Amino acid sequence: MDTAEIRQLVLDRAAAVGAKDAKAMVAHNAPTMVEYSLAPPLRQPSAGRDVGPVEKWLATFQGPMSMEVRDLAVTAEGSVAFGTSLNCLTATPVGGTESFSLWFRVTLGLRRIDGKWLVVHEHASVPFEMDGSFQAAVSLQP
Repeated sequence: MDTAEIRQLVLDRAAAVGAKDAKAMVAHNAPTMVEYSLAPPLRQPSAGRDVGPVEKWLATFQGPMSMEVRDLAVTAEGSVAFGTSLNCLTATPVGGTESFSLWFRVTLGLRRIDGKWLVVHEHASVPFEMDGSFQAAVSLQP
């Protein structure tokens, strides 16, 4: 199965972060979805197209932002697909003077609904140190 449409969806979502476009960031989400993001709580509310939480998150950054997608792998069969990637968010927190870059892992579950691929599940995570400190391993790079 051709996965080009899904690959483009992933890149469009990353470009939407760089544009700080909350509507575009959720445009490829199913109306309800399962989301496990980097921020608490353990599971996000299921309103996949609600721009409110995205706008609130975007407001915590100033200046330009970017999202790099690396090592994107997509598998699709019938009306179900999943994609995995390593993503890097670069941004400057409000009140900060320097930007940060954070690499993290992303897994997307997609379904073809009414002829269009939509994200029904998103999981983003940062590895943590297994030395007993349980500190997030935010300095890792691919």
